Amino acid sequence: MSDDAAPWLIVGLGNPGAEYAGNRHNIGFMVADLLAERIGGKFKAHKARAQVLEGRMGPPGPANRRVVLAKPMSFMNLSGGPVTALRDFYKVPLERIVAVHDELDIDYPTLRLKLGGGDNGHNGLKSMTKAMGPDYHRVRCGIGRPPGRMQVADFVLKDFSSTERKELDWFVDRSADAVECLVQEGLERAQSTYNS
Repeated sequence: MSDDAAPWLIVGLGNPGAEYAGNRHNIGFMVADLLAERIGGKFKAHKARAQVLEGRMGPPGPANRRVVLAKPMSFMNLSGGPVTALRDFYKVPLERIVAVHDELDIDYPTLRLKLGGGDNGHNGLKSMTKAMGPDYHRVRCGIGRPPGRMQVADFVLKDFSSTERKELDWFVDRSADAVECLVQEGLERAQSTYNS
């Protein structure tokens, strides 16, 4: 399969299970769910220990892209296993993999897109980078730093606050727009539009 025919693999990072659904750490899942709604499909279990949806993104024509949306079901710190298995199964080049994740070093609700880089202590990225190397795209959804002396782990595993929730739908929507722009129009265009 030529690289041109290869799909994009869009990975929303999060933890499986109802008790984690509203957590800051699960914004990647929230964005993946919205993208699935837009594509008009349902996630199905895949043998790679992930929920997967295959579809197309973008208007009919040259910008229309084959995509595989995925939510690893392995827990955040083991995301690399399912993502690597999906990469191999769908024959996706590394530069067509997009991780959508929460980012502590960016204020809520701010977006940043980039290709490659460190994991910044994010266990999902750490696991993916260990499995595949760092050269995949990231859509970084800013959640800000924990207040006071709250531990990072406690902060990311808490639900968004009631104040944050007022902007959450807008933020998830904008993050999904950024993913679509990245896949259809490339990183530079997406960065100039969404790196606020």
